[in-house]
Amino acid sequence: MPRDRYQNEILDALNSAGAPLTAQELAARLDMKGGGERRALDAALAALERAGEVVQNRAGALLVAKRIALVAGRIEGHADGHGFLGPDDGSPRVFLPPAEMREVIHGDRAAVRVSGRDSRGRPHGTIVEVLERGNRRIVGRLHAGHGVLFLVPEDRRIAHDIVVPPAEVNGAKAGQVVTVDLIAQPSRHAQPIGRVAEVLGHYADPGMEIEIAVRKFELPHQFSKRALAAARALPDSVQLEDIDKRRDLRSLEFVTIDGETARDFDDAVFCRREGKGFRLWVAIADVSHYVRHGDALDME
Repeated sequence: MPRDRYQNEILDALNSAGAPLTAQELAARLDMKGGGERRALDAALAALERAGEVVQNRAGALLVAKRIALVAGRIEGHADGHGFLGPDDGSPRVFLPPAEMREVIHGDRAAVRVSGRDSRGRPHGTIVEVLERGNRRIVGRLHAGHGVLFLVPEDRRIAHDIVVPPAEVNGAKAGQVVTVDLIAQPSRHAQPIGRVAEVLGHYADPGMEIEIAVRKFELPHQFSKRALAAARALPDSVQLEDIDKRRDLRSLEFVTIDGETARDFDDAVFCRREGKGFRLWVAIADVSHYVRHGDALDME
């Protein structure tokens, strides 16, 4: 990644130190004591940690990842509990046994030390530091056990059950499909903890598979404020100026041909006998009359 002056100075200081440095020791080494300089240092250090160039050891001291042969990348979970690290540099994936996956979730970024190879030469490793969390909200089904509720994620690549304490249930019940916000990430010794954010309903509810999919794959599913304001500005009935230069067929008993589960009802037909035959009218909504090219509703 392109580096600024502070980032380069941090890397130079850590490389020349000969031993890991705490953040305070690093600031002193760079003679950065003022509030503005210290804030800039902290921002540069955070960026280097997110990029996996600088990591913290178990004691919280800082060191350059390359000096201890660490590999940074994205965690890829597996339904069986193990996982892989997909390195940022495109090198072969690093296998992570279930014990290493306890403190990470599919989608997190981490720095891993390659600790060996299997019989086929494939690397496996241990997690040294979690660089960035990839999940803030997770969709799944609530279950009850041992007096508490826990979420089983819909994404099978997330092997953790997420504990939902009584104070964070927000009215949800076992068996319902919900989304939870993570309020505590997993560690080697503790499960992740979540707070119910949405109650979507039950698996058998119509359209539930769509509700789950848009949240599982983080697809946009809420209208913007601009789009909602534009929709509210539209009239609830046909205006006189809307009928100008159009034939008014509202006296005909049109019926929609959209099914019960359709998300929109914009097609209709009417048919009547005329002489020895029939006349059929097909009505299609003129959406472009209300939604103009490039406006908030069109862009949504």
